Amino acid sequence: MAGAALAYSSNAAPVSAATRPPNVVLIYADDVGYGDLSCYGATQVKTPNLDRLAAAGLQFSNVHTSSATCTPSRYSMLTGEYAWRKPGTGVLPGDAAMIIPAGTPTVASVMKSKGYKCGVVGKWHLGLGPGKVDWNQQITPGPAEIGFDYSFLIPATGDRVPCVYVENGRVVNLDPADPIQVSYKDPFPGEPTGKANPELLKVQPSHGHDQAIVNGVSRIGYMKGGKKALWVDEDMADTITGKAEAFLEREKAGPFFLYFATHDIHVPRVPNARFVGKTSMGPRGDSIAELDWSVGRILDKLDKLGLTKNTLVMFSSDNGPVVDDGYKDDAVAKLNGHRPAGRLRGGKYSNFDGGTRVPLLARWPGQIRKDTRSEALVSQVDLLATMAALVGQAVPAGASPDGVNVLPALLGKSKTARTSVVEHAGVLSLIEGNWKVVEGGKGVKFNANTGTEMGNDPNPQLYDLKLDPGETTNRAAEYPEVVTRMLRELARIRRK
Repeated sequence: MAGAALAYSSNAAPVSAATRPPNVVLIYADDVGYGDLSCYGATQVKTPNLDRLAAAGLQFSNVHTSSATCTPSRYSMLTGEYAWRKPGTGVLPGDAAMIIPAGTPTVASVMKSKGYKCGVVGKWHLGLGPGKVDWNQQITPGPAEIGFDYSFLIPATGDRVPCVYVENGRVVNLDPADPIQVSYKDPFPGEPTGKANPELLKVQPSHGHDQAIVNGVSRIGYMKGGKKALWVDEDMADTITGKAEAFLEREKAGPFFLYFATHDIHVPRVPNARFVGKTSMGPRGDSIAELDWSVGRILDKLDKLGLTKNTLVMFSSDNGPVVDDGYKDDAVAKLNGHRPAGRLRGGKYSNFDGGTRVPLLARWPGQIRKDTRSEALVSQVDLLATMAALVGQAVPAGASPDGVNVLPALLGKSKTARTSVVEHAGVLSLIEGNWKVVEGGKGVKFNANTGTEMGNDPNPQLYDLKLDPGETTNRAAEYPEVVTRMLRELARIRRK
């Protein structure tokens, strides 16, 4: 890929062939912004376990998701392909078909081919089954068809039905006498909804989210049945963190790859009672505290099992932050000066870097120096090629078309990685060196529901990210030749 090549082969040998293959744990948070962690400058909320991870390893300042929303970011990260290349990879409903075809090379399948046991726990949101899902039967295809040996899933998001867990293709605790029905079109007669029955709600919606009611919270979509299988939001972090710990315990002989995708801090933000009031920021801040607890549990489990020294732990987020994303949870009123995107402009859904520039922490004792920083340009689409290099496996032919091996940067051996990266929200953007160009396109400039600056403009925009990381000054009129050159390069990448 011209403009993003490295001096390192994407099929490089592992760090040391003499050592045991390292275990890998990827903790992937939801809607956590660049400024939401205390190690990235937050002061209104403390994240001691994430700070502990940062202090023991490498903290990145220039890492990007491929998209400003969740489904496409997850697709790109697992496959090494920009999601905007494939129609149907936008934010999915809860009953969508699986969008990664069975047999597609993924991070999991590449590592599995080197003898790794691979598990995914938590939010999935990549679709399940071939189309219309029957939630009362074995659900396939799913994670098993793309390399995962074990799965315990939140099928879509916490604010979408079905509100059940799916373990290895089966709904957990399903009573055959109470079958699940799901619809994203029509309500089920006799079933209450948030719109018709607001008196049944413990969290009121602010926009949308007024359909099926589960656990006193109204969701997107309609659902009937499966009463014994329904999750309890307040217990969700405990449940999925426990399942992640159990996977580590089972696979402690290694090597293993665990993809732990948290629900926190996505809406609905209904943290466990242990975390309510732990911050001054209401449920959003308390959910950050709960997320930090989950990270601490994983780190502690690795310590207890004697696995810390030979385990690469990474933490990142699927996109930038959003404050009001559909529920009245005081998130806006209780910011108290907190800036979820830090110095960046925009957030989730936005073309500005607040939507796609996210935290990345990496720890591997003995291989990554403690308490170090990196400004290397990295994209999450690079994970497949990078993990292939880590374990000494060739990238399958045709796989990871947009990803490159950034292992030297991930380990702190190189200060540089990519020379360019493409981001996606309403339109495409290209970062190259200090410059970022945003394509011109239609769309609102300000999302009235979420309060997000969308970064849309009919004309191309140009920002100098080194001098102006907050993207406050459009330099397109001053440097038209830069705009022309970068848009030409963006068109070439799009055609590839």
